[in-house]
Amino acid sequence: MSTSTRTPVRETSAVWLVAEREIGSKLRSKAFMISTGILLLIALAGVLFSGFMAKNPDPTSVAVTPETVAAAETMQNTKITEVADAAAAEQLVRDGDVSVALVPRDDSPFGYGAVFLDDVSNTLLMQLAQLPPVEVLEPAATDSFLRYIIAIGFGIVFLIAASTFGGTIAQSVVEEKQTRVVELLISAIPARTLLAGKVLGNTVLAMGQIILLAAIAVVGLTVTGQTEVLSFLGAPILWFAVFFLFGFILLASLFAAAAAMVSRQEDIGATTTPITMLVMLPYFLVILFNDNPLVMTIMSYVPFSAPVGMPMRLFVGEAQWWEPLLSLAILLVSCAAAIAIGAKIYENSLLRMGARVKLREALRG
Repeated sequence: MSTSTRTPVRETSAVWLVAEREIGSKLRSKAFMISTGILLLIALAGVLFSGFMAKNPDPTSVAVTPETVAAAETMQNTKITEVADAAAAEQLVRDGDVSVALVPRDDSPFGYGAVFLDDVSNTLLMQLAQLPPVEVLEPAATDSFLRYIIAIGFGIVFLIAASTFGGTIAQSVVEEKQTRVVELLISAIPARTLLAGKVLGNTVLAMGQIILLAAIAVVGLTVTGQTEVLSFLGAPILWFAVFFLFGFILLASLFAAAAAMVSRQEDIGATTTPITMLVMLPYFLVILFNDNPLVMTIMSYVPFSAPVGMPMRLFVGEAQWWEPLLSLAILLVSCAAAIAIGAKIYENSLLRMGARVKLREALRG
């Protein structure tokens, strides 16, 4: 009776011991600490640079007609292009040669109006002595450049964190097999306990890195006065952290299982490449298709890409309130399935040395 009561406690303690070993070995690694520091510095530099660019923008190109040139001359930091009439000015806006056109308008009390292509610049309008009527030729939900930058941000953070710590788990598993240390570990604790500790330890490290990056983004945006961007990014960043937590557990289980199927460091790529491709795919998709609602919707429900796709849709306002909850439920079910399959492969392959274990054999046991 006493043994059955103490077993769960001992297994829990063993999981934490393995996790502490994984965390400690990483924190003692100079390479890991230096790479983490560089990543944080790059993130800080990116936030500060965007704030600097927002405060020191390039000259705004403005198209004017002979009737509106006087109004444009009151504006600061502008490059004025004078054309013959309103149609020519509007065409320059459509072609992307200028950011705004000031054209004559009979219905305006000021005698002119402002024409934008897809996004109204309130900063530019405030430079005018009087606020004219505004016309947007092709309305857009969010600024395309900001959308692209946020897409790169979510994509690259997911890619770096998932591939770095997933690769760490894979190398750790193979190293223990290659040095036969795993035989001593398995004699003391069950294989599933060892797997749970490895996943837990690397998840703590990965989430710590994500929290540091989020803190840098929040502080950087606040210091540089980009509070408007921060107000839109708050909820997506929180959802990204939640989705990343379970998405990483899913991937970590698969990385460990794939690594257990080989016995040499040189063979890791043979089994982990498909998982690495799953990690890289969301990064490329969100960069190439961040303005494609269909692709982003599909990404937000696929477990491997949901940590990137759903926060992006929340940022641009394309997701309904219930969608992240449904996507998270799908991710949780997928996570449980991946853990079960990964644990079976890991348990059946861990003590098999020599040639690579085939997937069918690993699943069968």
